[in-house]
Amino acid sequence: MAAGAWMLGLVLTGAALTAQEADLSLPDAAADRFAALALKCARQEYPNKLDHVMNGAEEVKSPKALHPAFYGCFDWHSSVHGHWMLVRLLRTHPGMARAGEIRAVLDENLAPDRIAAEVAYFGQPGRRSFERTYGWAWLLKLAAELKTWEAPEARRWSAALQPLADRVSAAFLDFLPKQTYPIRTGVHPNSAFSLDLALDYARTAKDARLEAVVLDRARTWFGKDRSGPLAWEPGGEDFLSPCLEEAALMARVLPRDHFRRWLDGFLPGLPGTLAPATVSDRTDPKIVHLDGLNLSRARALYDLARTFGPKDPRRERLVRSADRHARASLPHLATGSYEGEHWLATFAVRMLEARGTTIR
Repeated sequence: MAAGAWMLGLVLTGAALTAQEADLSLPDAAADRFAALALKCARQEYPNKLDHVMNGAEEVKSPKALHPAFYGCFDWHSSVHGHWMLVRLLRTHPGMARAGEIRAVLDENLAPDRIAAEVAYFGQPGRRSFERTYGWAWLLKLAAELKTWEAPEARRWSAALQPLADRVSAAFLDFLPKQTYPIRTGVHPNSAFSLDLALDYARTAKDARLEAVVLDRARTWFGKDRSGPLAWEPGGEDFLSPCLEEAALMARVLPRDHFRRWLDGFLPGLPGTLAPATVSDRTDPKIVHLDGLNLSRARALYDLARTFGPKDPRRERLVRSADRHARASLPHLATGSYEGEHWLATFAVRMLEARGTTIR
């Protein structure tokens, strides 16, 4: 699909939005386009990048045999967050054209026997670091989304998924107190990003132990940080901003006045001259990460903008910067290249929803 056609699909016709706001909305037609990307690979087993420690020859198995729930979308974590996006879009856009397709995939992949196989996988030797902590965090985000939806079908999917959510929550509780230092990379292991998603689940599920550990790690790891090296970003394969992910997390962890003082010390003058990343080759699986970086930066900037009042000029500056990042990559989600198509829509949905919350 051409970039212009994709962006046109994001225009909310007839709504009371300015021309600049309109193409960053999420109507049913756009939701359908996002869903199509996840549905395309939800049952697609190959290509597949396994994270699989084999304990013997008997464990040389296909992706679907190992992960009957989350075998599609190139890797386990992308499959998981693709399912989160499908749940979110179905919940917020029940009239979308692909609603029936989404329900069929969720009924199939979130069936109790398939989830039981995923739980069993986590308990086998050599699995302690499987998808730690990025995939864990997305699994909890999916569980949190289902827990907050009262529809009968959501109750059914939530109950089926809960044993795996319990297993992952226990893994977080075991691991986080042992992790002396945070991981500040701009890719999957980033600690701030995972804590942010885990915090969603902890508060939704009223999991007081998990919430306490997440808050403790965030304050211990990041509470005294100063002069974040935002000028060093991005790295050549980043899809997360280490500085902005940390700031967005701390906005949820610290009291508002305390957070603003912390932010002034950590990222003074934000957003400054922060510019969207240039993506030179969207068929390259690492370079296309930079589209994800633009989308995740935008989401973090919208989240940070909400910490300032509507009349505070800093709020407007942050939103403008976020909009520039969003528009730099949003038109390029459906390029025909699986390298980006199997995962970028999830980041776009989170970003657009963060924007909607910010500008209301």
